[in-house]
Amino acid sequence: MVDQGIGDNVIGVGDTLSAENVAVYRWLALHGQLDPARIAEETGLDETVVSGAVSYLLRIGLVERGGVGDGQLRAVNPARVAAVATAPMERAIAQQEARLNVLRDQFAQLAADYDEGRHSVATDVERIPGLTQVRDALTRAAANCREDMVTVQPGGTRPPEVLQDALHRDSQMLARGVRMRTLYHHTARFNGPSQAYVARMSALGGEYRTAHQLAGRLIMFDRELAFMTDHDNRLGAVVVREPSVVHYLYEVFEQTWSQAQPFSDAAADGLEAVAKDLDRTILRLLATGLKDETIARRLGMSLRTTRKHISDMMQALGAESRFQAGVAVGTGGLLDDDGDDGGGGEAGSSASAGQA
Repeated sequence: MVDQGIGDNVIGVGDTLSAENVAVYRWLALHGQLDPARIAEETGLDETVVSGAVSYLLRIGLVERGGVGDGQLRAVNPARVAAVATAPMERAIAQQEARLNVLRDQFAQLAADYDEGRHSVATDVERIPGLTQVRDALTRAAANCREDMVTVQPGGTRPPEVLQDALHRDSQMLARGVRMRTLYHHTARFNGPSQAYVARMSALGGEYRTAHQLAGRLIMFDRELAFMTDHDNRLGAVVVREPSVVHYLYEVFEQTWSQAQPFSDAAADGLEAVAKDLDRTILRLLATGLKDETIARRLGMSLRTTRKHISDMMQALGAESRFQAGVAVGTGGLLDDDGDDGGGGEAGSSASAGQA
């Protein structure tokens, strides 16, 4: 703490009046004389504390001595002292505000330089580490989107609060005439909040389809800017601007979109038919040798539900191992594109669609 002189008074920038100082000043103001023993008795303070408080009050000008030959002390009007006593703090605050404004201006200029550099020398790949920063970046990209936004949203469900945020942002984009297309897993058709969101946004012009298999999360704006999940940090994102990569990702989306089905309530499609289609997809993935975890991720299902489907299908096929299941699938033609009958129906009916 640095003391600053104001005339004959010295007060620290960080000083405040202590309870002891206030008590001693009040006693002097009421009695008009200095009597340390009596002050100590009536305030409950030690005489040493009283002496220190009197010295402090003299130093900052709240108490002054009488005339020549007068050993008395008297209280000074605080209104007369306040401006002088607080002047150092007011100056310090003004100096700090000036420094803060300079620092803000410098950071604003740095931000402008950063944006200019990013546009003049494009950063092909950028990592955004945190969820809050990712949401901010997506909000800015959505606000700047002019024509087209495509999204791949894996998983069977999305939290209601996330859907609520998306509702506001997507409504604004559709109102500006932006075309919006979103791919979900088939399992999203069993999720009530997702059904309600899609119904509302479809009425505003959004387009939604579902597929059994999706590669991963992707959000793309105007075929220029793509957001993908960071493989090393699930809460972060990787932003891609390189035109050839973005074009490739867009073509992958278009291919998946062309093979996907319009989003609809699973019950409207027939639960048995949906379950059969889902089980056929699981059989295809099993036949390629994929692990349960990979199958669950591709289908947007929990690992537990995926294993339940696999167990039910193996039981329906009379197989005790995956090898035996593979033989049964091959000999029964369950994965033939035209084979809708036979064992495929039996295996499909074994798994409950409500578990999807």
